[in-house]
Amino acid sequence: MPQQSQIDFKRAGFFSVQIALLVAVAALSGCSLFSSKPDPNPPAALVNFTQTLRTQTVWTAAVSRPVSADKTDGFQLSPVYADNSIFAAVRDGTIVRLNAADGKVIWRVKTDTVLTAGVGSDGAVVTVVGEKGVVQAFDGAGKPLWKAQAPSEVLSPPVVGFGLVVVRSIDNTITAFDADSGNRRWTVVRPIPTLTLRTAPGMALDSQTVYVALPGGRLSALALNNGGSRWEVAVGDPRGTTELERIADVSGVPALGLRDVCAVAYHGRIGCFDVANGNVRWGKEFSSSAGLTLDGQYVFSADDKGGVSQFSRDTGTTVWSNNKLAYRSLSAPIAVGKAVAVGDYQGYIHFLSREDGAIVARTSTDGSPILVTPIVAGDAVVFQTQAGTLVALAAE
Repeated sequence: MPQQSQIDFKRAGFFSVQIALLVAVAALSGCSLFSSKPDPNPPAALVNFTQTLRTQTVWTAAVSRPVSADKTDGFQLSPVYADNSIFAAVRDGTIVRLNAADGKVIWRVKTDTVLTAGVGSDGAVVTVVGEKGVVQAFDGAGKPLWKAQAPSEVLSPPVVGFGLVVVRSIDNTITAFDADSGNRRWTVVRPIPTLTLRTAPGMALDSQTVYVALPGGRLSALALNNGGSRWEVAVGDPRGTTELERIADVSGVPALGLRDVCAVAYHGRIGCFDVANGNVRWGKEFSSSAGLTLDGQYVFSADDKGGVSQFSRDTGTTVWSNNKLAYRSLSAPIAVGKAVAVGDYQGYIHFLSREDGAIVARTSTDGSPILVTPIVAGDAVVFQTQAGTLVALAAE
C-alpha cells in the first residue's frame, strides 16, 4: 500500500460518508461494489408534519447557468459573506458577487480554469483555487489581482483577512500569501495520517490567529503574522485496529466566537475550546462529516447518521436531538429566527424548532444536494446547492 492514500468520494446524490468508506473497503479488498443486498441504511422518507413556522425565501440566484450536480466531480465550493455581499463560485470557474439583501448580481467573472476550492473573501480581496493548486485573487470589483501556486491540490476554501490569504492544501501544508501582491509570507507543514477522508476541513481567523481544522482529528491555532504554533488540540483521537476505523478528521469549518472556537470530528468528538490557549471548555463523543455552526447560546451539528442536535454552547449539554432525517446526507445546520435549518441530499431545507427540534417547516430548492455549510447574511441564512443555486431564507 502507498505511504499515503485518500478516500476520494462524492457527498452528492446518494453518496454519503458511509458509502464512500464502503467503496474504499471494496477497492482495497478487490470485492465487487455491486450487490443484490439492500442498503442497510436507506435515507429516511420524508414524514408528514403540520407546518407551524412561517418561512420566507428572500431571494434565489444561480452562480452560472444551472448544471447537473454530477458535473461537479464531487468538489464542494462554499459561499462567503463579506461587505454586505455574497461571494460564490462553481466548478466551471464562474465567480459572482451578489447583493446580500436582494440577490442581484453585482459582477460575474469567469476564471481560466476549473475550480477545486473557494470562495474566500473579506470584501476587498476575493480568492478561489483552480486545479493543480493555482490560487487566484480578484479585487472587490472582480478584476484580477494575482496568481500564486500552492504546494498541491486544494479542497478547502481559503480564508482572507488582515492582509493575508491563507490556504491549506491536501498535503497538510498551510500557506499564507500577501493579500495585495500574492507573495508568500509563511508556510507551515503538518503531518498527515495514512488514510483520510477526501473532504475540505476549513479554517477561521481573527486578528491574531488562524484556526485550522486538520485530518487526524486535530485543531491547530497558528499565529497570523508568522505561522508559529499557538496551540493544538485533539478534537477526535484516531482509534481502532484498522486505518479505516482510525479516520478521525475534523469536519467542516471551525466556528469562531469571541472567546471560544468550536469544532467536530468524524469518529471523534464535538467541543468548544478557549481561543487563547486551547483549553477544553467542553467536549463529548460525536461523529459528523458535515461540520457545525453556532450562535450566541448554542452549537448545532448533524451526526453521520443524520441526527440533528442542539448543544449548550457554555456546557455542551444536549438540548435536543432529532433523528427524523436519518441518512439523508445532511449539511451542517444553522440557526435562523426561531428555527434551525438544515439541507439534505435531495435539496430540501428542513426547519426544526429551536425549542424541541420538531420539524416545523420545509422548502425545496433545485433538487441537487446541499453539502456545504450554510452562512448567515444579515437576518437571512444562505444555502448553496451542489448545482450552484443560492437560496436566502428567513424565518419568523
